[in-house]
Amino acid sequence: MRHPYRHPARHLARRTLLALAGLGLAGAALAQAGYPSKPIRFVVPYPPGGPTDLMARLLQPELQTRLGVPVLVENKGGAGGNVGSAEVAKQAPADGHTLLLAASGPMAVNGSLFRNMAFNALTDLAPVIQISSFPLVFEVHPSTGIKTVKEFIARAKAQPGGFSFASAGSGTPQHLAGEMFGKAAGVKLSHVPYRGAGPALNDLVGGQVQVMFDVLGSSLPFIQSDKLVALAVTSAQRSPSLPKVPTMAEAGLPGFETTAWHGIVVRAGTPEPVIAKLNSTLNAIFKEPAFRKKWEALGTPVVAGSAAQFGQLIRTESVRLGRVVRESGATAD
Repeated sequence: MRHPYRHPARHLARRTLLALAGLGLAGAALAQAGYPSKPIRFVVPYPPGGPTDLMARLLQPELQTRLGVPVLVENKGGAGGNVGSAEVAKQAPADGHTLLLAASGPMAVNGSLFRNMAFNALTDLAPVIQISSFPLVFEVHPSTGIKTVKEFIARAKAQPGGFSFASAGSGTPQHLAGEMFGKAAGVKLSHVPYRGAGPALNDLVGGQVQVMFDVLGSSLPFIQSDKLVALAVTSAQRSPSLPKVPTMAEAGLPGFETTAWHGIVVRAGTPEPVIAKLNSTLNAIFKEPAFRKKWEALGTPVVAGSAAQFGQLIRTESVRLGRVVRESGATAD
C-alpha cells in the first residue's frame, strides 16, 4: 500500500489549488459584501416619458431599498439609444455602480444599422438580467379614418410615400417594425425618427405624424380613450390588454412577428460577484407580487432569469435582427 504522502510535490500542488480556490470564494464573498459602496447611476439611453424611462423609475426605489444606497436615474438620449449606451460601455467604471437600462435597439440592432458605432454591445457590456418582452401595436391617428391593416395598405399603395411613421429613433424596435411592415406589405412609408418614444408618441397623438409602431404599454391609455386607433399587434398571440385587436398575421401578414425587449447591463469587466448580486437582487424584486402587478401594467410579462440567459438572447437577437436590417434595407437617418 502506497503512503498517501509518497509524492510531496503533487500533494503540495493539490493543497495550493485548494487554497487558491478558497481565496477565490472568499474574494467573491468580499466583493458581494462590499458592493455597493457608493451611489449608483442608472442610465436610461432615451428621454423621459417613454417605456424605457418608466421601467427605470419603477425599479429605482426598489433597488435603492434593497441595495442600501441612493440610485439616481439619468436620461441620456440620442442616436437611437447609442449615446447613453456608449457612455456606460466606454466611460463608466467597471464596478457595478453604473447600470444601463439596455434596449434591443442599441444592444442587437444598431450594430447593423449604423455605419460607425462607438461601442460593441457584445464585448463592451456585460449582461445582468432581462426585464421585459413587449409586443408592439400598429396604430394610427383617428384623423386618417383607417380601422384595419387592409385599409391602411390599400391607402398606402394608392398614395406612395403619403404616410409618415414615427419611431423612438433609428434602430429602435419602432423603426425596425415600420421597415419590416413596409417590406411585407409592399408599401413605402417615410420614417420620422425622434429622440425617444415619449416625444414620438406625443406628436402622434397631436396629429403631427399619422402612424407608429409603439410599445403597447405606452400607447394603451391613448387607444382606450380613442385618441389613437390600434390596427394590429406584432406578437404571435393577441394581447390580453387589447383582445379585440388582431395580430399582424391575422390581419393578413403571416409571419410578421417582433417584440421589444429590455434588460440591465454593466460595463464589461465588472466583477462576476457584483453581477451576481445585482441579478439576485433584481430577481427578488420581480418575485414580489405587488411589484409584479405594477410591472405587468406596463404591458410586458415579468421575464427575469439569469445573466447567462440574457447574454444568450442578446447574441441570438443580434444575428436575427441584423439579418432583418439587411433584408429591409433600413439605414440610420
